[in-house]
Amino acid sequence: MKFINPAGLYDPRPNGYSHVVIADLTAPARLVYIAGQGGEDAGGVLSEDFATQVAQALANLQTALSAAGASLAHVAKVSALIVDHDEAKLAIFSTALRAAWGDAPPPACTLIPVPRLALDGMLFEIEATAITS
Repeated sequence: MKFINPAGLYDPRPNGYSHVVIADLTAPARLVYIAGQGGEDAGGVLSEDFATQVAQALANLQTALSAAGASLAHVAKVSALIVDHDEAKLAIFSTALRAAWGDAPPPACTLIPVPRLALDGMLFEIEATAITS
């Protein structure tokens, strides 16, 4: 994959994402779609804390990717849904993305503020598209 942050657009890296990701697919490439992962633990328990939910959702994302033989390095695009989004939640989310991807190029990302998610108390959800061979 090629990660591009074109001149003329602001630098998104401090927020933990890239503007453009190009995936030149050649056989036997596979697309992996990960359903929205929330902040619930394996027992289905949700913390009331936004940062804890973000951390758990990212751990859940990595578990789902691993089950498909993929990792964060294979992720081309994520979409995140945040209940009652504000700048403080953006800072928490951005910090978590940067920490998860480390020095690797971060994926393209869309953040969608929402009034509610599927479960009572759910504050955050993230889905991903990954490309593997």
